[in-house]
Amino acid sequence: MVVAIDGPCGSGKGTIASILAEKLNLVNIDTGATYRSLALKTLENNIDIKDEEKIIELSKNLNVEFKDKKVFLDGKDVSKKIREKEVTQIVSPISSIVEVRKNMVELQRKMANTNDVILEGRDITTVVFPNAEYKFYLDATLEERVNRRIKQNKEMNIDMSEEEIRKSISDRDYNDMHKPVGALKRTDEQIYIDSTNMTIDEVVEKMINIIKK
Repeated sequence: MVVAIDGPCGSGKGTIASILAEKLNLVNIDTGATYRSLALKTLENNIDIKDEEKIIELSKNLNVEFKDKKVFLDGKDVSKKIREKEVTQIVSPISSIVEVRKNMVELQRKMANTNDVILEGRDITTVVFPNAEYKFYLDATLEERVNRRIKQNKEMNIDMSEEEIRKSISDRDYNDMHKPVGALKRTDEQIYIDSTNMTIDEVVEKMINIIKK
């Protein structure tokens, strides 16, 4: 079984997917974390963001694993590092490289081969798993998403001002919706959920009820 969730950054996809994975006994594959891991490796290898060939080469053999709600890159826990400002600033342009997306989609599909899974991202319902049994589009207003990211950054001790966060999310929205491959899209097949005025529990309950039906 594949449960696919798309939506803009800060809409709550990661949190919801993690909870649903536990409640429904699914393997949670954080596709955003795979791109963030590639961005981190790009920084660690001092590769210029404009050097697409080198970034593509990195993406061919990316070693990412998800264990115990943590993200491991080359065997090291990078759960916090991939959320830092330097990574956030370059993850969108890196994920826009067509060959990178092809390589990452292949990686994500391999991860899902032998398990019942839940995945969240920007193009899960449209590109990565277009035949997923359950397709959701989780949304929220820009203001609400900014507030959520401020709270998340405080919890993770990440230093970003409200202005930086707002610009980062706005820029990410534009880039995500205008990518030549894997753009964030609304479709008739998706079940649309606006989480702006909903609690996490309310969103989870609504999705579980839909899946169990």
